[in-house]
Amino acid sequence: MVDLLKLAALDADDLETISAHLQDATVTVGDMAYLPHERRFAMVVNRFDWLAANNARPEYRRRRSGLQIHRVLRAATHGFSPCDSDRVLNLLAITFTPGAAPSGTVTLVFSADAAIRLEVECIEAAVSDLGPVWSTEALPTHEEIACGASAVSHKARAG
Repeated sequence: MVDLLKLAALDADDLETISAHLQDATVTVGDMAYLPHERRFAMVVNRFDWLAANNARPEYRRRRSGLQIHRVLRAATHGFSPCDSDRVLNLLAITFTPGAAPSGTVTLVFSADAAIRLEVECIEAAVSDLGPVWSTEALPTHEEIACGASAVSHKARAG
């Protein structure tokens, strides 16, 4: 059975679905690119397969997936240098903060206080599995993390 993920996002709810599927994906900085002349951001990640992990017979596996975000006007990084191409980041979430409709900011939130902020004309994103899948022994979990003035316990889950 081929169970390749292929999703598109045209609104904030769609983007939340993509975020849930990409939670705990790992990516090297060198596998990310902002292409200003194409107004596009793209990255290739090692996606943790949450659907397989939540089956009656759980399987922990990862697979290569590509994410593209279109209509990007500006990009900025926080907490890492784009020149550090071998650095591995762990994606926690993709969020959208609305601006003057339909524009806003898409933020890719990584562990260790790293982030990418993308100012977009509108939400237009897609994720697709690219092929290879492999088993992993670890189920991603998260210890207590600070959120503003309070601490919350967060365990990774499929959305």
